[in-house]
Amino acid sequence: MTATNPTFADLAQRAADRRDRPAYGHDALITCDRLVRVFSTDGVEVQALQGLDLLVREGELMALVGASGSGKSTLMNILAGLDTPTAGAARVADHDLLTMNAKDRLRYRRETVGFVWQQTARNLLPYLTAAQNVALPMQLRGTRNGTRGRRAKAERALELLELLGIADCRARHPHQLSGGQQQRVAIAVALANSPAVLLADEPTGELDSHTAEQIFAAFRTANEHLGTTIVIVTHDQAVAGEVRRTVAIRDGRTSTEVLRRTEVDAATGYERVVAREYAMLDRAGRLQLPAEYTEALGMRDRVALELEPDHIAVRPDDSGGASLEER
Repeated sequence: MTATNPTFADLAQRAADRRDRPAYGHDALITCDRLVRVFSTDGVEVQALQGLDLLVREGELMALVGASGSGKSTLMNILAGLDTPTAGAARVADHDLLTMNAKDRLRYRRETVGFVWQQTARNLLPYLTAAQNVALPMQLRGTRNGTRGRRAKAERALELLELLGIADCRARHPHQLSGGQQQRVAIAVALANSPAVLLADEPTGELDSHTAEQIFAAFRTANEHLGTTIVIVTHDQAVAGEVRRTVAIRDGRTSTEVLRRTEVDAATGYERVVAREYAMLDRAGRLQLPAEYTEALGMRDRVALELEPDHIAVRPDDSGGASLEER
């Protein structure tokens, strides 16, 4: 192994240390603060991101969900270094995404982030074997120590394929692989240069549910054994339900997040997963209530607020539409 790629044992220990950390704060690997992205087409401006805030802790495995047009893919492109924010702040592993030049972005994409596309064919070069595809990012990053460097890259490629359970596919070309095998090779490609963050855009979108479970198991393996921080954009609720944290994006902002934890039932002794949904509060004190909640209670235009000793009560407006003067 080369000095730039830690051993799997080192990475596994780092992963365990990160999972033991209590919460967010200063150890956030990804920080988005009031992020704005405006697109202009034929003189018409569209705000894809409208002051989005997001923190992702180092070593976390989490999902981003949202309807089409919510801004989640725009966010992924910014985090991947494929697009530039219009305003706000965004940092990934100490890289300021707003100030990087073209050369910085190329190096960032090669060394700091790995990316897995939804289209299986887009992730791999058809004329290379699985092992050669995995070794390619290391070669593009730079060759060291001649033959020894090439041997180390080949060894790492094989180790990654073994870790993801597809070492027997190392000599096959993409057309000789199933869709699930192609995506697992793609994950290995994305992990080749030991990125700080692995981003995946709808990685199970073209796969059946059984194969999707195998792909998610590969992400979990990479997270647990290598300590890689992984952010998955998905519309698949089954995938979103497998992670500890799911953040929903609506209208270009983070709206709600679901946190899951494992508890032991005192009566039966069995473990169960408990999920709790939270609304995201921005710096101006604004929050987006889930649409199904507001619709169920007929909330519209305004709501009644009451400050209690330990919480804020939000109730439907019971004024009958009267103004303050009329009341």
